[in-house]
Amino acid sequence: MLIMKGKKILITGGTGSLGQALTKRLLEMGADTIRIFSRNEEKQIRMENQFNDKRLRFFLGDINDFERLKRAFEDIDIVFHTAALKHVPKIEYNPFEAIKTNVIGSQNVINACLHENVEKSIAIGTDKAVSPLNTYGATKLLMEKLFVTANNYVNPEKHKTKFISVRYGNVFGSSGSVIPLFIDQIKKNKKITITDPKMTRFSITMNEALDFILNATNAGNGSEIFVPKIRAYNIMDLKDALSELFENINTEIVGIRPGEKLHEILINEDEIKYSWEYNNMYFITNPLYPLLHMNKIKDTYPEIKKIENIKDYSSDKVKKISKEELKDLIQKSGLLN
Repeated sequence: MLIMKGKKILITGGTGSLGQALTKRLLEMGADTIRIFSRNEEKQIRMENQFNDKRLRFFLGDINDFERLKRAFEDIDIVFHTAALKHVPKIEYNPFEAIKTNVIGSQNVINACLHENVEKSIAIGTDKAVSPLNTYGATKLLMEKLFVTANNYVNPEKHKTKFISVRYGNVFGSSGSVIPLFIDQIKKNKKITITDPKMTRFSITMNEALDFILNATNAGNGSEIFVPKIRAYNIMDLKDALSELFENINTEIVGIRPGEKLHEILINEDEIKYSWEYNNMYFITNPLYPLLHMNKIKDTYPEIKKIENIKDYSSDKVKKISKEELKDLIQKSGLLN
């Protein structure tokens, strides 16, 4: 059972949608202090006014500034690392900046955690890190590699920090995802731009994402990549759901964009051999980390099961969300307003 009561927590990139939702949940769980570390002062002011909670502290800073990170991490128990450059086309055009933030910035977070002897540090990853086709995915893959390997640098006599990573796809209806894009196109009387009728996407709601992240935080012993058990939807089922919520919808097939996949993958074929089912989620072990070698894994995690009989964990192979369920989710999301 994860106990957040009395904990001092820091969230990098904490003014984002995940950071704000996580802040709300952690405050409800009785966190002593939550430090929001980000570089956008306008978003910090808005968030501070919105929450109006004395337990929140707002630190202006950039994860590329190691000295600033060290100061922000003083006396912190748990770090949630959500800060990243995330816009795929922008990163393709500005790869140097993405490497600075997503890779070197993540390394700075790790070093700051070790310097301040943080209890746990959780990196928020993405399905795009799996067999990446674009620069964003490649930088997030390197972030994962840094976090799961950071445990090799931990001297148990000096450091207590446990580094873990979590990996999932877009949150349902999140900014920049396909559903708000389609709704915006419909409201502007434009055609819905469908890349490929066979396309599938994993789906997770914000509350499900929070439950998963906190579950992984509780279960993590260091060096794992946790992946949620979730369903997916077909792009044409989404189109049909929107067709029943709106009138006069037209579609246009535009083809898959560079760096985009037909189906999302959360665990690829090579990772399956190191993957396990545990506590209503999956996790991938790091074979380089002695604690997690195959012959010791069952001593570390009770009631686990080896993942068998599947080639990979892909959005075209999991149970699908029905059209009716999609309609209900869209109506409850507030995106129609």
